[in-house]
Amino acid sequence: MASYDVIVIGSGPGGYVSAIRCAQLGLKTACVEGRDTLGGTCLNVGCIPSKALLHASHQLHEAQHNFAKMGLIAEDPKVDWAKMQGYKTDVIDGNTKGIEFLFKKNKIDWLKGWGSIPAAGQVKVGDDIHQAKHIIIASGSEPSSLPGIAIDEKTVVTSTGALALDKIPSKLVVIGAGVIGLELGSVWNRLGSETVVLEAMDEFLPMADSRVSRDALRIFKKQGLDIRLGARVTGTEVKGSGKKKFVAVTFQDKDGEHVAEFDRLIVAVGRRPYTEGLLAPDSGVNLDERGFLYVNDLCATDAPNVYAVGDVVRGPMLAHKGMEEGIMVAERIAGHKPMVNYETVPSVIYTHPEIAWVGKTEQQLKADGEDFRVGMFPFVANGRALAANDNDGMVKVIADAKTDRILGVHVLGAQASELIAQAVISMEFSASAEDLGLIMFAHPTLSEGMHEAALGAAGHAIHMINKPSRGK
Repeated sequence: MASYDVIVIGSGPGGYVSAIRCAQLGLKTACVEGRDTLGGTCLNVGCIPSKALLHASHQLHEAQHNFAKMGLIAEDPKVDWAKMQGYKTDVIDGNTKGIEFLFKKNKIDWLKGWGSIPAAGQVKVGDDIHQAKHIIIASGSEPSSLPGIAIDEKTVVTSTGALALDKIPSKLVVIGAGVIGLELGSVWNRLGSETVVLEAMDEFLPMADSRVSRDALRIFKKQGLDIRLGARVTGTEVKGSGKKKFVAVTFQDKDGEHVAEFDRLIVAVGRRPYTEGLLAPDSGVNLDERGFLYVNDLCATDAPNVYAVGDVVRGPMLAHKGMEEGIMVAERIAGHKPMVNYETVPSVIYTHPEIAWVGKTEQQLKADGEDFRVGMFPFVANGRALAANDNDGMVKVIADAKTDRILGVHVLGAQASELIAQAVISMEFSASAEDLGLIMFAHPTLSEGMHEAALGAAGHAIHMINKPSRGK
């Protein structure tokens, strides 16, 4: 039996980051992980491998559709799927081995196996029970499914299986037009699959700004994604055998019931917290009505000295949110007083163009009766975007009409995931749109779109005709 200051259960983004920070602060730390590699879902079967395939497939799209316009003439590129999978694996290995290296250098013990909390101050891994003054739960999440859909990770797959299909399917259907569905649908659409995305809701990306959602839907459909809204799947059946297996999907929309056949089906209807076998009945850690571990604003559970971070607790299921929670908990255990600002958590969808936002949407502000001003700048008027032949999208800055404080920023376009950091920093320091407009931005850059949108909130944009926009 070993004894530690802190034991972290789970080595995903929230877990490994909190373990490293605990060790840096002088706490004897161990991290429990049952996979053969560290990094959790994100590094192994989530964020990192999906971005590898998104990047590779985007390069293919560029070569097939845009190179010739720029005078780059070459033979039509072909996809070596096995080699692309190897590239993805190399990316995963580089990241997971990097975490293992950091654990060794920070003298963090890797307790290999699946962890549970049998009693206060104890963590069980296999047959071994370890003592801990503090426990941080970072057990993450798993893909959700739908009633009546049997997932085999071969013909009917979750996001995990979608990253490792044995071949490029001719016809593919994705259930769910959320973040995961759009990203995976984009990958396979670019690789040549006839891709249909079925979304039960009538509204596209309701969590994003309505203008961004509208423009994004138009762009994605133009790219070849067959996105069908108000299409509710009522049944699936796998037919055939061996390599000739396929799936028949029954769905309903405004025109009635339909049955369509596809080579593969991806179920992308969200994720749920993973707590199976984690807690003893008398552990003192409670679940909320949605199955998440209940925590307060400081990520403390109802059990003394037990914390939980990341996907297993309330809030958006985002790796960076889990990381910041992990750091906050580590530093609070060490006696510091940090907080996580949940008002400035950025969201990103890694399609192309990318979609990113922070703060409130225009429709939220209208619903709240807020008085605000809007500045928008299209990338079609941005020199760098035009030079790169990549000018879809725009930047939208929303500011309070009285104080000019930035309330929300929304970006649709190339490198939106990078541009949104400028807005996060601004909002973290309670900047006004005028503050952002007074900053000097390098030319030519995509960032100038952020500058012009901020100027536009007061009608001062230079490189477009100002159209005053105000809402309440």
